[in-house]
Amino acid sequence: MHDYIVGLFSNIPHELATFLIAFIPVTELRASIPLAIKVYGLSPLAAWFYSVAGTYFVMILIVFLLDPIAKFLSKYFVLFEKFFNWLFEHTRKRANGKMEKYGEWAIFILAATPIPLLGGLTGALAAFVFGVERKKSLPLLLFGTMLSGAIVVMVTLYF
Repeated sequence: MHDYIVGLFSNIPHELATFLIAFIPVTELRASIPLAIKVYGLSPLAAWFYSVAGTYFVMILIVFLLDPIAKFLSKYFVLFEKFFNWLFEHTRKRANGKMEKYGEWAIFILAATPIPLLGGLTGALAAFVFGVERKKSLPLLLFGTMLSGAIVVMVTLYF
């Protein structure tokens, strides 16, 4: 997988590759930071910055565009309606206990958790699914992603 991702982005500047790799939902910055540091030779700060920016960019898209896109596609395509129903139900199950326990701070906790199937995009989906206001969810998502990126940088450098 590592070689495939590196090869896919081999003809573009390393900073842009790092930003784009952070878009990938399963890997997010958990993969972009180690690749940026160990393969592309970026400084830890640059790896952190471009990775956080890439993941946060996708979060912003989710928070602002998921509702109109889901409604439009679900209206015209049954397959998309089933997919979005599954996605929203899956997100509710994953985040519901955290939302009940921590309220809006659960968005921060999800975004700050650098493990697969949790993390920034799950936090953004949870913010959408649970109706957390944008002016509250976006800063929580940003700071959670910044913390997650710092954790991944430390793990990359010291383990």
